Amino acid sequence: MKVDQKGHTTTIKDTQGDLNSFLEKVTKEHHSFKSQNLILDISHDKNVTLKDIKLFSDLSKTHKKGKKSLVIVADDIDFNAVPAKLIVVPSLQEAHDIIEMEEIERDLGF
Repeated sequence: MKVDQKGHTTTIKDTQGDLNSFLEKVTKEHHSFKSQNLILDISHDKNVTLKDIKLFSDLSKTHKKGKKSLVIVADDIDFNAVPAKLIVVPSLQEAHDIIEMEEIERDLGF
């Protein structure tokens, strides 16, 4: 697990290729990141399925209660099939763009 913090956003990259242990580690350490916007980068794991992505639902819900964004970066999935409560994008740049937009929406009171 590689953690990179820039400003109000923390990017956590899965370096093991084991999605379940990555989710477990991030969930266990969530208290350390709860005041930051989170980008979870699982894009290097080419075997990720939509079912795997849905495992992040509880973590996403918990994180959003704190008025912070959680964006997952993944490759080779059907983005149209992702549940609306999860934000999944194909690149880190798009993840940063989504966080910027959500920050503006929160500042405006949405």
